[in-house]
Amino acid sequence: MSPGTIILIAVPVLVVLAGVLLFASARRRDTGAAQGVLSSETARRDRGPVELSEGGRPVSGREVERAAVLARRQSAAPAVAVAEPPVAWVPPDDETVGVTRRQFFNRSIVVSFALGLSGFGAGVLAFLWPSGTGGFGGKINVGSLDDIKAAIDENDGFAYYPEGRMWVTRYPEDALEKARAVYSPPELAGMEEGIVALYQKCPHLGCRVPECVSSGWFECGCHGSQYNRVGEKKGGPAPRGMDRFAMTIDGGSLTVDTSSTGQIQGPPIGTNTTGQEAEGPHCVSAGGGH
Repeated sequence: MSPGTIILIAVPVLVVLAGVLLFASARRRDTGAAQGVLSSETARRDRGPVELSEGGRPVSGREVERAAVLARRQSAAPAVAVAEPPVAWVPPDDETVGVTRRQFFNRSIVVSFALGLSGFGAGVLAFLWPSGTGGFGGKINVGSLDDIKAAIDENDGFAYYPEGRMWVTRYPEDALEKARAVYSPPELAGMEEGIVALYQKCPHLGCRVPECVSSGWFECGCHGSQYNRVGEKKGGPAPRGMDRFAMTIDGGSLTVDTSSTGQIQGPPIGTNTTGQEAEGPHCVSAGGGH
């Protein structure tokens, strides 16, 4: 096939294709404002006469459809916010709001800590505060001398007073001269009236020292320390005699000071103002020094 023949065939083909493109472009512009593509029957009916009219003129179906699409687009457009004047801020009323949960828990924690610290502080003060009368750690009114001596005699030479943690025994009158050279005035105040108040605790390691009726002495069951009836050491590992309390006599009544200032260390080893020896079998054997 010659080049001239090819040109003769290609030119009509290009013309036909150009016409198709122009027709498609025109159709697209015609339906650009609508959605979808109408069928040929629908398009034919739209071009025909309709009953609708606007301003006294006939309205085609395409115009109706185009108006509907534009209305839908306008309704779907975002609403424009209308500017309004700002509202003045008013602080909330405390009575209306009340207490929030966080405030409630915070205040509960603070109150709990305050109560705990108050109780602890009160306990510390009670522990450190000097005790008054009526119990151990203060001055105790034991009673009349006659009643005390009667109690000593009824219990084989030993009277125990638990409220003062003390033993009260008789002190022989014929030993006073020796006692004045050894003991202090607070101790002698009771000795001169025939009695002595001894702390129940052993000076060795703090055990409670019981009486031994058979020997007439005090004998510690923990380590075997022994003391005569007025608390002077006779044997065992104790470093001194039994500690004792200051005493005062007022109107025939005995008051014993069991506070720290009223406690007096026992006499040194070797003190024996009464000369009392064991009156019978010992309750415990005297322990060695340790």
